[in-house]
Amino acid sequence: MWELSPFMTYIVIINIIGFLLYLVNTLLYRFTAEGQIDAVLTIVSILGGSLGIVLSILIFDRKAGKGDMMSRVFVSCILVIQIILFLVIRGHYVDHITLAFWTFFNQHKILVAYLVIINFITFAAFAIDKIAAIERKSRIRIVTLLALAFFGGSIGGPIAMYLLRHKTRKDYFTVGIPLIMIMQVVLLLYAMNAKW
Repeated sequence: MWELSPFMTYIVIINIIGFLLYLVNTLLYRFTAEGQIDAVLTIVSILGGSLGIVLSILIFDRKAGKGDMMSRVFVSCILVIQIILFLVIRGHYVDHITLAFWTFFNQHKILVAYLVIINFITFAAFAIDKIAAIERKSRIRIVTLLALAFFGGSIGGPIAMYLLRHKTRKDYFTVGIPLIMIMQVVLLLYAMNAKW
């Protein structure tokens, strides 16, 4: 018979709770004006239930809106960090921890090229969106701009934001992108020290 350790049992239970709470929250948003449980979802996410919440989002609530964008950025970043913590707890890291960023980037030049390109694309996307806003034309979707930042363009995004004075009053950008940067630093540190 297959048994779960107490830690794994906790992870399974907290993610089931996260999944169900997000479903309840979605129903509350659809059928009531008040009574959402965003604060509870935030706590459950921090306690390890972010995978369940993300799965519930993907199944029941794929269409993102401005109102829930910050919570989606938060739970996505927390999920990546929790996966890394889970791998570290399970022992998937090298014996000798290193912080030699330059050595790592020197050994992974394709990653450097990718980061340069994605940051250029992200900067350009923010700039195009700024021009479209001025000219009152069709805009680039918020989720697209955040996705570009999430997948590596978290330096190009803020540079464009503050250089062009664009999206600097939206919390899902002013708080979300720094949170994405923190997640990416954690991911980079893990990639540098993971057992491959």
